[in-house]
Amino acid sequence: MIKRIPYQQLGRAEHGWLSSRFHFSFAHYYNPDRMGFGTLRVINDDLIKAGYGFDAHPHKNMEIITYVRSGEISHQDSQGNKGVTKAGEVQVMSAGSGIVHSEYNLADEPLTLYQIWIETDHVNVTPRWQTQVFPTQAMQGKLSLLVSGYQEDKEVLSIYQQARIFAGVLKKGTTIEHKLDFQAYLLASKGQFMIRDSVSEVVLKKGDGAEVTAVNTITIEALSDCELLLIDTL
Repeated sequence: MIKRIPYQQLGRAEHGWLSSRFHFSFAHYYNPDRMGFGTLRVINDDLIKAGYGFDAHPHKNMEIITYVRSGEISHQDSQGNKGVTKAGEVQVMSAGSGIVHSEYNLADEPLTLYQIWIETDHVNVTPRWQTQVFPTQAMQGKLSLLVSGYQEDKEVLSIYQQARIFAGVLKKGTTIEHKLDFQAYLLASKGQFMIRDSVSEVVLKKGDGAEVTAVNTITIEALSDCELLLIDTL
């Protein structure tokens, strides 16, 4: 089953320096029908103006993944971690027993990103932060694995949860098949693509999301040059 979540129906917040769209209830946006998707608790589609960001604030026992779509984000935390994550890169913070961090757009251009929160399955671990570059060129035949909670997945960012996050840049006309372990949430970062399962098909365009349940395999067809994320989790 595939359920499209149109961009126009997402929660929203406008703070001048920050424009946010919420796939699930977050902060002052509350929708009892949109409280999460399995262990996936938050997906925020944020645009942050140059020179602005989030002052130091705490997190605990949550896996927080940031996928930078354009621009760059500067991170600093109470564990002594400090770094810059640019477009085409991903950062993961396992908040564990507690961490305080700040994030700013210190560049001269707007920053766009997805911030993703996944519930942890290991509470009160030592907090950690990681960042990594991934291929941004057009892919043929498969999506790239970016983040995983499985030990057998080497050379990717790790989290404490049975989940995998994939992404891909697809050229128009490309068709791929993707097997799911559990259920998936898809994000259309750029362009348009179609998702098909054995009984239905749905078209996603930039900004949309989709819930995919009760199937083992989906087909993704790029209707234009596009970029997408796929979160496969319990």
